[in-house]
Amino acid sequence: MEFWEASFLEKQVMWGYEPTDSAIKAKDIFIDKSVKNILLPGIGYGRNAKVFIEKGIDVTGIEISKTAIDLARKNGLDIPIFHGPVRDMPFNNKQYDGIFSHALIHLLNQEERLQFLQDCYNQLKPNGYMIFTTVSKEAPMYGKGKQLDKDYYETKDGVKLYFYDAESIDQDFKDYGLVDSFEVEEPNKDSDNKPSMKFTMIICRKDEK
Repeated sequence: MEFWEASFLEKQVMWGYEPTDSAIKAKDIFIDKSVKNILLPGIGYGRNAKVFIEKGIDVTGIEISKTAIDLARKNGLDIPIFHGPVRDMPFNNKQYDGIFSHALIHLLNQEERLQFLQDCYNQLKPNGYMIFTTVSKEAPMYGKGKQLDKDYYETKDGVKLYFYDAESIDQDFKDYGLVDSFEVEEPNKDSDNKPSMKFTMIICRKDEK
C-alpha cells in the first residue's frame, strides 16, 4: 500500500478518467438490486465513482493517498472520502446497501485480505451486495517476480500481488455470501497501445438474519 502512495504523484492519471468496465457492470447490478448508497474502498482519484453518482447512488469513498483525494476534488468529486488505509476500517458506523472495491484486495496479504472482507461485510446492510475485482491466475504477470507465498508475488517494481483462482475465491469468500464470480476483460481506455487486463469480478450478498 505504501508503494501506491509513494508512486501515485508520478502515475496519477495513468488509467485515464473513463470508468472501468467492472464499475459499469457493478452499477448495473446495484441498480437492478435497488441499491441507494455504496462504499468504495480504494476510490483512488474517483474515475469509477461518477458512474454510480450519475445514476443517483450516494457514494462514500476510502482512499490511502491524499494526492488521489486532492485530484478527485480538483475533478469535481464532492462526496465524503475518508483518508486512510482500508486496514483502519470502519471509518464510520454506517451500513451500506452496496460495496464496490476495484483492484484493491489483491494488494493485501492474507491476514489483511480476510480482515478487509470481514470489515466490508460488517458495513453491509442485510440483503446488501458487495462486489470486488481482483487479478486472477489468468493474468500474464502471474508467477513472475519474487514469490512471497502461495500465489503471492512481488513484482520488480515492488508491488505485492495475490492471484486468485476458483479454489481460493471459494475459500476466502464463502463465509461472506459468495454468489458468483466471473472473468472481466478490462481494456486500457487511456491508450490503444496498452494491452487489456484480465480481472475476476466477485459478487457477494449478505443474507438477512
